[in-house]
Amino acid sequence: MATTRTYFRDHFVLLLLTVNAFLALFAASFILLKLAASHSNSYIVQYRSNLGVNAFHTGGVSEIVSFAIFALLIFAINLLLSVRTYTINRNLAIIILSIGILLTALDIIVSNSLLVLH
Repeated sequence: MATTRTYFRDHFVLLLLTVNAFLALFAASFILLKLAASHSNSYIVQYRSNLGVNAFHTGGVSEIVSFAIFALLIFAINLLLSVRTYTINRNLAIIILSIGILLTALDIIVSNSLLVLH
């Protein structure tokens, strides 16, 4: 219990948690708003450059919504992992939160590029 008190009083950890939460909520709302703006049932969900003409694979709405769910899962898992590793090493918790920021940013970039191809 004492470690969670010190965890939530660490200012740098709180900054990283805030950035993670903002990016996760931004990714989820951005993806869902893009889906609401385009009224279609099929979206491009995969691009394989080695297939040539058949490089684009289409899918339904559920594949695109999975990007939003993935962003929220990134935040939840990073929070859990960083709380548990903060007792072991503070720097390890900071690295976990930083990797979460990178992973959420990549989720936003990939989902946006797939939605633009629609």
